Amino acid sequence: MRRPSPLASLFAWAYALLLYGFIFAPVLVLVLFSFQESRLPVPPFDGPSLRWYEAMFADRRMMESLGNSLLVAFGAASVSLVLGFLAAYGLARHRIPGRAGLQLILTAPLTVSYLIIAMGLLITFNNLGVARSLWTVGIGHVVINLPLCFAILYSQMGGHQAQIERAARDLGAGEAQVLLLVTVPLLWPALFASFFLAFTFSWDEFLIAFLTSRFDVTLPVEIWSMLRSGLNPQTNAVGSFVFLISVALVLLLDLVVFGRKRR
Repeated sequence: MRRPSPLASLFAWAYALLLYGFIFAPVLVLVLFSFQESRLPVPPFDGPSLRWYEAMFADRRMMESLGNSLLVAFGAASVSLVLGFLAAYGLARHRIPGRAGLQLILTAPLTVSYLIIAMGLLITFNNLGVARSLWTVGIGHVVINLPLCFAILYSQMGGHQAQIERAARDLGAGEAQVLLLVTVPLLWPALFASFFLAFTFSWDEFLIAFLTSRFDVTLPVEIWSMLRSGLNPQTNAVGSFVFLISVALVLLLDLVVFGRKRR
């Protein structure tokens, strides 16, 4: 294969730097001014200072919304993973009438705007007389994360795994043993990836959480409430903290799942 010319390599590197600079420059500015000493997050930079991070962790309502976000994200990701796994296993291993239609229904929310889903959930909850709470937020996040978990897990249930499961049955294993001792270990990377992607999407989701919550809110909704009074270094600190958690989850996913595949 012919190596690219030095000029082509230079243009490729310049393009990559411009592209990533355009994507990450706002994030870098956000993180930088979260360490601002003064109350205004504008140049000149007069830090570094941890003043606004201390204010963030001392804010009771902020910490409550952080706990709500973690609770909803963990619960919604867990439920989505279990339901997505059961749906994928049933459709992949059994001949079910109307299987193509069921797959279409399960993956349809992936193509629908979060705003439309949030409005539909709000109307449904109002018609059923269900009060808005963290439970309704969790239900909404299951609606958007279940199709993702299903799609990932269904794509990983290949024929070779079915043969291993069949061999386990021939050796006397029951269905529960096959499911827990054979299928789940074989799908462990996909299960791990599904859970953490669902957790990440639920962690920083705003529209559904905003329309389906009332008094107990998640962290993105609380950040939006803070932004209504204008920008300040504390909002930058909160945004940087949310970004740090998301990056940590993605790096953990890369190390555990994709690192294992590379080895």
